[in-house]
Amino acid sequence: MSENCLFCKIVAGDIPAKKVYEDAEFVAFHDINPAAPVHLLLVPKHHVTSLQDITPEDAGWLGRMMALAPKLAAENGCNPGPDGGFRLVINSGAEGGQEIGHLHCHILGGPRPWQKRAAPAA
Repeated sequence: MSENCLFCKIVAGDIPAKKVYEDAEFVAFHDINPAAPVHLLLVPKHHVTSLQDITPEDAGWLGRMMALAPKLAAENGCNPGPDGGFRLVINSGAEGGQEIGHLHCHILGGPRPWQKRAAPAA
């Protein structure tokens, strides 16, 4: 745990989140600023700053995290099969778009287009 990390605080229960899954290793919750109809964050409970910090010793839990993503996508509204699906995104480092310094996966899906569009002018 890192005492100044937002996701560590969510894992600890110090900051509320709309959780959809939790076990001994991971927690998943709805993103507060969704970019798609389904937008979950999947976070390891132990603090890892980014994918750049992964070593071969992390293969076990990281593999379990990747295997969990499709299950969470399906359980939370992503459509199955080739016409459905989901996107899994891991941003790494500032230049990679990472905003929170705790490794996490974005699980994005649902009917497209994902962009919110303004209503047409009358």
